[in-house]
Amino acid sequence: MQQYNSIKKKYPDALLLFRVGDFYETFGEDAVKAARILNIVLTNRNNGSERTELAGFPHHSLNTYLPKLVKAGQRVAICDQLEDPKMTKTIVKRGVTELVTPGVSMNDEVLQSTSNNFLCAVHFGKKLLGISFLDVSTGEFLLAEGSAEYIDKLLQNFSPSEILVPKNRKKDFQKQFGEDHHTFYLEDWVFKSDYAFETLNSHFKTSSLKGFGVQQLEEGVVAAGAVLYYLGETQHHRLQHITGISRIAEEEYVWMDRFTIRNLELYHSNAQNAVTLLDIIDNTISPMGGRMLKRWLALPLKNAEKIRRRHQIVEYFIQNQEVMQKIRHHIKQISDLERLISKVATGKVNPREVIQLKNSLEAVVPVKSLAANSSHEALQVLGENLQSCELLRSKIKETLFEDAPVNIQKGHSIADGFSEELDELRKIAFSGKDYLNKLLEREAAATGITSLKIASNNVFGYYIEVRNAHKEKVPETWVRKQTLVNAERYITEELKEYEAKILGAEEKILQLEQEIFQKLIIWIGDYIQPVQQNAQLIGQLDCLCSFAQQAMAENYCKPEIDDSFELDIRDGRHPVIEKQLPLSETYVTNDVYLDREEQQVIMITGPNMSGKSAILRQTALIVLMAQMGSFVPASKVRIGLIDKIFTRVGASDNISMGESTFMVEMNETANILNNLSERSLVLLDEIGRGTSTYDGISIAWAITEYLHEHPARAKTLFATHYHELNDMAETFKRIKNYNVSVKELKDNVLFLRKLVPGGSEHSFGIHVARMAGMPQQVLHRANKILKKLEKSHDMQENGKLLKKSAEEEMQLSFFNLDDPILEELKEEILHTDIDTLTPVEALMKLNEIKRMLTAKNKAKV
Repeated sequence: MQQYNSIKKKYPDALLLFRVGDFYETFGEDAVKAARILNIVLTNRNNGSERTELAGFPHHSLNTYLPKLVKAGQRVAICDQLEDPKMTKTIVKRGVTELVTPGVSMNDEVLQSTSNNFLCAVHFGKKLLGISFLDVSTGEFLLAEGSAEYIDKLLQNFSPSEILVPKNRKKDFQKQFGEDHHTFYLEDWVFKSDYAFETLNSHFKTSSLKGFGVQQLEEGVVAAGAVLYYLGETQHHRLQHITGISRIAEEEYVWMDRFTIRNLELYHSNAQNAVTLLDIIDNTISPMGGRMLKRWLALPLKNAEKIRRRHQIVEYFIQNQEVMQKIRHHIKQISDLERLISKVATGKVNPREVIQLKNSLEAVVPVKSLAANSSHEALQVLGENLQSCELLRSKIKETLFEDAPVNIQKGHSIADGFSEELDELRKIAFSGKDYLNKLLEREAAATGITSLKIASNNVFGYYIEVRNAHKEKVPETWVRKQTLVNAERYITEELKEYEAKILGAEEKILQLEQEIFQKLIIWIGDYIQPVQQNAQLIGQLDCLCSFAQQAMAENYCKPEIDDSFELDIRDGRHPVIEKQLPLSETYVTNDVYLDREEQQVIMITGPNMSGKSAILRQTALIVLMAQMGSFVPASKVRIGLIDKIFTRVGASDNISMGESTFMVEMNETANILNNLSERSLVLLDEIGRGTSTYDGISIAWAITEYLHEHPARAKTLFATHYHELNDMAETFKRIKNYNVSVKELKDNVLFLRKLVPGGSEHSFGIHVARMAGMPQQVLHRANKILKKLEKSHDMQENGKLLKKSAEEEMQLSFFNLDDPILEELKEEILHTDIDTLTPVEALMKLNEIKRMLTAKNKAKV
């Protein structure tokens, strides 16, 4: 227990698995946690005056129990016996051989094959924040730096399993990014620039990081240094597979803030059993492809040439389906190359996995041939860059048996003919039957005992058994070892020598097999980069085949990408909703056209449930899918490259942070208005509904006006209940009114879900309430109130008409152009810089003008 306590002191934050004989034991609080998580028996024992809790499991069950602990968010320190207990008379030397945490694991049971398992570090610099992501199971190492908002977006995109944060920034991190992340706090000195550059250069054996293009990203490098430090602290020193570090180039990818990623439900959804876009479009068949598709979805491209290259390969696959199906057939035979070669680098690979690596590389060869011999240039380049790794494959083939076991300790891993010494030892160990038969014949002839038997057991080893009827014939040189009811058992000098020879051979075989296997692993280490390159290219091919498969199955079209500022979607469909429809229903398609000259803002009105939100979302998803390289659900699409997608769709609140629905809505909208660009696509749904009607209309109006007047002229779809906003089209030339049409029946309403020009005058809220099963009494009362309100509204309108001419007369006399207050008002308006006003400032300015006019009116009276 003294030994245990001294080791536990070094790892106070981890659950310590302490190897005792054939068991891993946990003690004290660790035992209580382990028993609860693993559902194993919690016992206790007395250590002197103290009573200690105890829970354990057999050491060979580590791979069963360890994943459960890590998935429960535990950091697990594995403490092994560092020497053979037979070789010492004192307490066996023990030490922690590995610290497994949610972000640092090579265990297949912990990892998800189609998802990266990122360890992340966040560094708070003077002006910018730095961030780094490392998947130790694949060797991918990325860094970036930017504003808190950009870092938040990356955290959403990459979903790290564990985030390293400086201890002195704990509150800052929680304030900026919430408390939902799994964090671990490191000492502040780890996040220092000099230390980080030294750590990274030492790891990559370089004098600077210029070759990786990250030298100038100091805050990002500091975060990356913290990640490498943490790997050392968790006893992960074999990191040969981390061969480079790359920058997440913000300028290369479409900007989507965290609200947009959440609103579009790309790969996560808060709703139970919800289907995400990834669920629909993921037809990948390899782990590398599955992981890459998530990355492409999170980071759509802004480079038109790269996008077109992906589209062209997808088109080629659709036109040459036989080639595609052959490629997919071979990709199916390929195991997780990235994680297999990472296991080689970290020394955690077993013989069977090395055979899997060889078989996977063999399946790459026909893929390389099919791609390189295709008639498509971009596909040919992919094929030429695939490595056949012929020498590596033949080396594994000649070294290992094809049916090599998982555990090297079981033997029968190294192939016959590879080592003469091993072959000789095997002859001794496994050709013993012939030798024993000959020995038996000799002894039977010499003694005249024909019924002699040779056998072995764990107590005496090999022995000769003689039945009692013949024991008088036994030679004096035989030594009696055991007496049975009907027989005696003896050993001879020759038998003992042979036994020693066999047992020595078996031990030597295991030792030799391990030595040969270790040499093979070190030799394979030279092929880490070619295998990682193959994994990347197979992932790309898998994604492009997946796009082609989806396009053929769902009748998607090839989008046209150009440098214009237009967005022209014909017969667009929502990729997720159309897959959820009953077989008898067909999706109602819609056209959307936006540009910067004629139709910059489309104001969409229509009742609840008519499909306004679906039109908004499908527009964003079509753009996003097109720019990640996929075909899209429409009959024709032309997209002038989009660089930012902003959405404010659906009501949500953040009660835990003290923010109402309206506050969240205003935060998200403010973020959009402050980050507009001329290639932005803005999708707003029901802005202002979280507050009173007049407030809501005012804010929605001001926001739309701001978008229209802003120099960027961002393409905008605005879905609203406020029919009053339809009036904006009369004043602002680039705002156009559309509505989602409905057909009124006698007692009901039919949603046609078609977007047509013109505004809508009704919201049909009571019809929707009826469809939801609202009690008749409530519906009847609602209709009565609605009629009263409509009647009073009409009276107000009539009153307005009657008073209109009188008011116009008053205004003529009221606005005396020589009036000093009007002069002051004129000056105030002319000196206001409208382009720099925020929506809130605009409302305040309007209020100020109103006050001046009110004062003038009172003076007049």
